[in-house]
Formats: sequence, structure tokens, C-alpha cells
Amino acid sequence: MSEPLIIGIESSCDETGIGIVRGRELLANEVASSVDLHVRFGGVVPEVASRAHLSAIIPTLRRAAETADVDLAEVDAVAVTAGPGLMGALLVGISAAKALAAYLDKPLYGVNHLVGHVAVDLLDHGELPMPSTALLVSGGHTSLLHVEDIATDIVEVGSTIDDAAGEAYDKVARLLGLSYPGGPVIDRIAADGDPRAIRFPRGLTARHDLVEHRFDFSFSGLKTAVARWVEQRRLDGLDVPVADVAASFQEAVCDVLTSKAVDAAQHHGTGTILLGGGVAANSRLRTLLEERANAVGIELRRPRPGLCTDNGAMIAAVGSEVVRAGLAPSPMDFGGHSSLPVSTVVVR
Repeated sequence: MSEPLIIGIESSCDETGIGIVRGRELLANEVASSVDLHVRFGGVVPEVASRAHLSAIIPTLRRAAETADVDLAEVDAVAVTAGPGLMGALLVGISAAKALAAYLDKPLYGVNHLVGHVAVDLLDHGELPMPSTALLVSGGHTSLLHVEDIATDIVEVGSTIDDAAGEAYDKVARLLGLSYPGGPVIDRIAADGDPRAIRFPRGLTARHDLVEHRFDFSFSGLKTAVARWVEQRRLDGLDVPVADVAASFQEAVCDVLTSKAVDAAQHHGTGTILLGGGVAANSRLRTLLEERANAVGIELRRPRPGLCTDNGAMIAAVGSEVVRAGLAPSPMDFGGHSSLPVSTVVVR
């Protein structure tokens, strides 16, 4: 049996992504970002994102087909993000995917965005050892997953109970007068700071927290601690050492993320940790997780930075896995699910 040719459509937030894969071979990954439209607001505005998707989705589809050098009539199936994400943004991608699948007379799969961040690694490194632990870190999600089978068996063992890590980066960047999005800016500035200058709190790591929230995350308290430290500094008439604050904040975030990921892998007996999501491109997170995983004999897998942010290739990768597994397509009347649980790989 030949490998399936899958087109993937991603529109869950502010990236319009179209990816084309053949099996686990990446043929095209075109992305149109609307991030510049959101800078002046300091965060993603759902209506602005939706309108940007409407403008970008057809040109992005055309570029992907040209890059892959395929006729869309050759496609075996269409996959699209069904959730989680911003509802209006999701519906733009879903509507486009339904129209394309109907026109091509091909099966349609509404798939899970978070699973995409796991499956995309297959395009870089091939078969993922099972079971594996996945740490997904992005602007909207911070999750620990136990992966038995990418197409059929994924369980969320930990998640954020308030701000996701990426949200905390954006809010701290705004507090320090830095630009949006905050993740890349703080990562860059932190390189010139001392991560030990300020001991910011590590959320949900106290002994009593580990009973109920061993694998969960909380960054709201950290964000508040940074705000109070900076406010007191200014009240005292002192300059704010931005690089030290950025480095100390980033160290607190990465310390918690990496320690809990390694703990989850050891607890569930998995020999591999997969790091995915937009914040997975963070230099300190990648370095610290590699150090801690290596120290206990756990393999670390990380997609290339260009595949960590939201993109269509990751959705096509999920589509390829579910087609290979022989799963039935989604009904044509499915809708968007803003809070789709990761255990639902394909919408039924």
C-alpha cells in the first residue's frame, strides 16, 4: 500500500497553515501569520485573527500545492484542526476544509490541534517510541501527555490550571515594556541576564501541591511575583534590571516545566520525552530539558523550531497517522470545538 497523501489545514489561532505530507515525508509547509496585526493589542484578537484567516487561506493553499508540486486531485484525504482554539478562527479552516473535501470528493478528518504538536515530530525523526511522554508548551496550552498511540490513545496527565506558559511570557514582556510576542523577546534578553539574580516562585511544586497537582502547572503566581518585584523596585526609585528579571523569570518557568516532564516520564515508565509547541523553540527550555533527561537516561525528541509553532504540516501529520490506522473520517457536519480534549484525536 502506498503512503497516503494528506493535506492539512490549521487555523486555530493567528497562523494560517497549509501542509502537505506523503506518509511521514513533508512536501510543503506554508504559513501566513497575522501576528503583526495583533502587536498593538499585546495579544491575539479573535475577530482580527478570523478575518486574517479568510484573506490568507486560499493563497496559502495555492502556495502549498505549488511547493509540493502536486495536483490537489491526487490527495487521499483532507485533515483540519477541529480544536482546541479560537472558535471563529477554527470555523474558517473547517469551512475551507469541508469545501475542499467536497470538491475533491475526498474523506475529511477533523483532528486535534494538540495531537498535531506530537505528530509533527514524525516528519523530522520518524517513528516515535511508544509509550512516550509529551510536553506541549505554547501561548494557549501547557500540557503533559502520555502517548500510547498517536492515532488512538493519548491521555492528558497534566495541564495548566491558569495561565499557559506562553501567556505568562507575553504578560511579563508587557510588564517590562517589551514587544509582543513576549517569548522570543524574553528569551533573547535573558541571555544577557543572571537567572539566579531573583528567586521567583515555582508554582505547584510545594509538597502539599504534589498530592493533587503533581503534573499540573500554574504560572499566574509567578507572573504576579514578577509584577510586585518590578513595582517595588520602581517605588524605591531604582532602575529595573530587565535582563536579570527576564532571565530569572525564564529560569522559574523552565525549571518547573522540565522537572515535571522528567517526573512524569519516570512515573509512567516512558523512555522518551517529546517537546512540542511554540515555546519549545525557547533556548533555555530546550537546553535544560535535554540536561535533565540525559541525566536520568531519557531520550529527548524536539521538532525543528519551524515545526514547533502552529502549522499545517502538523495537522497533515495527524491526518496521515489516522489514515494509516484505518480510522473512519469525520462526518461532514462536524463543528469547531474550542476546548476539544486531547483524548479525542479525530472528531466523530
